[in-house]
Amino acid sequence: MTIRTTSSLPAWDLTTIYPGPASSEYAASVTALVARLDGLEQLIARAEALPARDGRDVTSLFETLREEADAAFLIAHRNTSFLYGYIFVDSRDQVAQAKMSELSLVRARFLRFSIRFTAWLGTLDLDALIASSETARSHAFLLRQAAIEARHQMEPAQEDLQAELTLSGGSAWARLDDDITSQIMVPFENDDGVVEQHPMPEIRNFAMSADREVRRRAYEAELDAWKLWQTPIAAALNGVKGEHATLARRRGWDSILEQSHHQNHIDRQTLDAMMGVARDAFADFRRYFHAKAKVIGVEKLAFYDLFAPLSSEGREWPWEETLDVVYEQFGRYSPKMRGLAERAIAEQWVDAGSRPGKVGGAFCMSVGGEESRVLMNFTPAFDGVRTLAHELGHAYHNLCQAGVTPWRRGSTPMTLAETASTFCETILTQAAIANGTEDERFAILEGSLQDEAQTVVDITSRFLFEQVVCAKRPERSLSADEFRELMLDAQRQTYGDGLDADALHPYMWVTKGHYYSPSFAYYNYPYMFGLLFGLGLYANYQADPDGFRTRYDDLLASTGDADAATLAARFGFDIRSKTFWEGSLNVIREDIDNFVGLVDRRFP
Repeated sequence: MTIRTTSSLPAWDLTTIYPGPASSEYAASVTALVARLDGLEQLIARAEALPARDGRDVTSLFETLREEADAAFLIAHRNTSFLYGYIFVDSRDQVAQAKMSELSLVRARFLRFSIRFTAWLGTLDLDALIASSETARSHAFLLRQAAIEARHQMEPAQEDLQAELTLSGGSAWARLDDDITSQIMVPFENDDGVVEQHPMPEIRNFAMSADREVRRRAYEAELDAWKLWQTPIAAALNGVKGEHATLARRRGWDSILEQSHHQNHIDRQTLDAMMGVARDAFADFRRYFHAKAKVIGVEKLAFYDLFAPLSSEGREWPWEETLDVVYEQFGRYSPKMRGLAERAIAEQWVDAGSRPGKVGGAFCMSVGGEESRVLMNFTPAFDGVRTLAHELGHAYHNLCQAGVTPWRRGSTPMTLAETASTFCETILTQAAIANGTEDERFAILEGSLQDEAQTVVDITSRFLFEQVVCAKRPERSLSADEFRELMLDAQRQTYGDGLDADALHPYMWVTKGHYYSPSFAYYNYPYMFGLLFGLGLYANYQADPDGFRTRYDDLLASTGDADAATLAARFGFDIRSKTFWEGSLNVIREDIDNFVGLVDRRFP
């Protein structure tokens, strides 16, 4: 089966936000944002001049600042999502790119205000403020977080300079990576022997072809293309990680990883427990890799075999059938969840087809209120079904947070941002396994293990890679060849003898845009957290469906209100204990046992 997308797939509609990037409506919103920023800068100057650390004047100014900052944030967030909505589907859109450059300068003012606001909060008697203000009480956790961040700030003038310099530093490097990777066209010979130019996301989608020769040729074409562009992309990675290292050191964090713990609302004990249990499970995942190799008929899997479908029927999942399945299974959970999915399609929130200039992968972004936009590069395989369910799970999370203040909503950490997406994906997968034919169940079970292996094994390899890069980058820039070798070493440590050591993927540091985020380092382990935490929640749902639903929506609404351990305790989870993570991984081990047993029976 040749995996190709079609022009009939939906594209998202951004005109419900503004008529276009060059419209007068968009321009008026930027003018309004600038006016609000003028007011915020005057307010924070008054706050900084107050002689007292508590009292009525402090309380009044805090509440006014918070209200005005939320209003400005809503405009800035909506405008950013709007422009990215154009850029992510066509990075060559010069009008949107120019408007984003202009907006970045305005957003830098908001960042500088936020830095000053955090510093001011660090000077206050927070206990007194929380006791005197309902607004402060509802944001108590975030006030405590801000106090920690205030202790890690540089001098005000340095923070102000950094907010401006990142526009031509980390943010510029990240934009370069997006632009390059989204515009690469790769020559590839089609089934008729004709060489055609394909966008990189399409080339990567060939990894899901049932034809091993197609997968191999696509893999080789991909690596050849990355090699041509590895030098500027390596420069981008050096630029972003250099900024991370410099700022972490200047702000007094022990390490970039310590700062990541704070941003993700977890502690080192939690991360060590999860990563340790993941390592213990590598041997089980290798049993899965060996069994899949047996089905394919090779001694060991190559990297390009990881996503190979195993269904002997070669079943496809067309877009309309994908929607029917998502609607049905979301509806079995709740009318609210089904309604969200139907609304996303009816109101054109989803952009599903790959095309030149569009970024690869999939994601969901909030655009304000109850609305989201979902980007994916759909393939007519069950992986496409899972991806849509996953991203709509993010949209459901956004829906549950629609009534939450922007500060609380925007403070959801990555660790908890993957909760709803994983849960929704699990709903679809379990239903498909239960309702499919024997051959479909076999293929879907294996597809689920594909994802779980990526989230546990491959995520660990990416984490190990980033650890080494973060340790080496403060000393000097690294070459593209060094990045390649570090990536291969991380894959050898994690995949072990589960994969052919001569057919790994040395350019995973190029394919994963998460490495290039100027704001967040270690944008990898939160996905493992989300998978394993989501599996724990799904088990809780199965035990008490009715009681779970209300508590679950409340959890999603409050993911910015407490650290992950506190929120997990609502469901009886102790995430600092290996026991919790072992329980979730045991669910995966059971899937592996079932898969290996099926393989042994079907392929003796």
